[in-house]
This record gives sequence, C-alpha cells and structure tokens, in this order.
Amino acid sequence: MNRDLFWRYLEAEHPKMEAFCRKLAGNRDDGDDLYQDALLTAMKKLDTLSKPESFRPWMYRIIVNMYKSKRRREWLRDRLRLANSPADDVMVADESGRVAARIWLERAFKAISAEEKALITLFELEGWGVTELAAMYRKPEGTVKSRLSRARKKMREELKKYLTETDSTKVEAEYALPGSKTTFK
Repeated sequence: MNRDLFWRYLEAEHPKMEAFCRKLAGNRDDGDDLYQDALLTAMKKLDTLSKPESFRPWMYRIIVNMYKSKRRREWLRDRLRLANSPADDVMVADESGRVAARIWLERAFKAISAEEKALITLFELEGWGVTELAAMYRKPEGTVKSRLSRARKKMREELKKYLTETDSTKVEAEYALPGSKTTFK
C-alpha cells in the first residue's frame, strides 16, 4: 500500500479512531498522544498491511497494542515507585449525570485489563459488531462474545463494591438504557 492510499483510508476513519483513542486513554491529551504514536507506527509498518480492505482492523489493532504497551509500562513504573494513586480519594463536587457516569465507568474499568477495556470500548461505545471485532482480533465470534461477557462481569463485580442494595436499584434506574436488561446484581 502506498502512502497516498494510506491517507485516503485514514481520512474516512480519522474522527472515529481519534475518539476511540481518547476514550481508551481517558482524556483528550493522552488520547491524542496515543493516536499520533499509532499513526507513526502504522506509517513505519505500512508494508505489513497485505490487504487494503483490512486497513480498519489493522489500524485499530495497532492502537490497541500501543495502548496495552503503554498501560504495562505505567503499571510497572507505578509498582517500582510503590506509589498509591490518590484518584480514589478525590471527591467530585459536580454531581451531573455525565460526571457521575464517568466516575462509575472509571471504577469499572479498573477491574479489567487493557485488552478488555479496548474490547468493551469498541463494542459498547464505538458500536463495533462482534463480527468486526472477531476479524480484528483474529478470533472466533464466540470467543469475542465470551470475552465481552467476562469483562462485563468483572466490571459489575467491581461496581458492587461501591453499592449498597438501595444504591444499586437507584443507579440501575438512573443509568439503564431504555429496554436494557443490564443489572448490577
């Protein structure tokens, strides 16, 4: 694939990929850094893309792999420093639904690996289908469904630590999607 074709394929996916990186990283600046690093890596590895029609999953795979590597480095650096994160102790004054939902999501994401976070983000937040994810991960659809299910279960279990029975019912009512059967129980 030549560079002109690369940029043409990228142009169609750019907004979605950039948004995905920001969601994975948890903020705009880190997401933009992740996206830029992924683009540089993709340009270096352009000759490894054998089928141009596979550009989208190939590029997302690069993003996910870079994110996982970054998380591993951060985890190791944190363990070597033996520092505790003060993020769990921070109280947020703004109780808007968006801020509250973000807090719950961050808590839930703590329970899963970088790979699982990428999978959940692509499926739940970016709207990818199981078939697309299976192609990207080069796994059977059943495996992808199982991994999604296990990741959701870990997230639910993590959120249960923060909820009383009354809170659980209240949160479900407030944040459940119309017609959703998702529960915290």
